Amino acid sequence: MSSRVMVRMAPALKGRRSPLTLTQAAVKRLKELRENSSIEDKNKTLKIGIQGKGCSGNAYTLSWVDTPKKFDEKVTQDGVTVLIDSKALLTLIGTEMDWFEGKLASQFVFNNPNIKGACGCGESFLV
Repeated sequence: MSSRVMVRMAPALKGRRSPLTLTQAAVKRLKELRENSSIEDKNKTLKIGIQGKGCSGNAYTLSWVDTPKKFDEKVTQDGVTVLIDSKALLTLIGTEMDWFEGKLASQFVFNNPNIKGACGCGESFLV
């Protein structure tokens, strides 16, 4: 027999901010990727995660998935949906995802206020 539990949120928690915000450049690039993908890939969603690797211990992972896992966080902004792996959620809270396009490299950049240190090349970080 299961029991029911009633939960009430405090008024300050009702207006919860999104754990991840996307810059307009990131939104534009994600829309371009969606438009230029094959028909079967148009139903996939970008998923952001954290993997243990690199000099500082953690690195971001980006992958296309068909369906979200049970506890993945869904972030929708300006018509773009991104999933956050449930294991990475606490690490990414308050992060801004940007798209950088330069002469030598083009990449997504994460401006994460939770980072305590990073390696010299910028590929891995410490929380």
